[in-house]
Amino acid sequence: MSEFEIEAVWDEFHRVVNMTSTELSAFLTTEAAAREDEGLPADAAGSEDGQQVLAVLQKRRMDLTDDDVRLMLRVVDTVDDHRDDHEADQGENSTWRRRMMLVGHDPLKPRA
Repeated sequence: MSEFEIEAVWDEFHRVVNMTSTELSAFLTTEAAAREDEGLPADAAGSEDGQQVLAVLQKRRMDLTDDDVRLMLRVVDTVDDHRDDHEADQGENSTWRRRMMLVGHDPLKPRA
């Protein structure tokens, strides 16, 4: 992938991942994020993708690996494909919202 393409993926990723690394880290350690993973330490709570998204949020663009770029593309596709799936079910504690937040997108935050 060219630098130009990686920069475009980086920008798109940061467009759809609207949670900060602090917000995502806090969410991943909550009971809502860790229902199946209850009892895991903070650095392993939540989904594997959520932990990987958190790691990418804490990186500089120049430090990205090929795996990071693939993850960012997958997250962009996931959020774009499912963001509006449950417009009627936008409750704060909905399962759909928790699934979206596991990849760093809080659908209740206003779009930029």
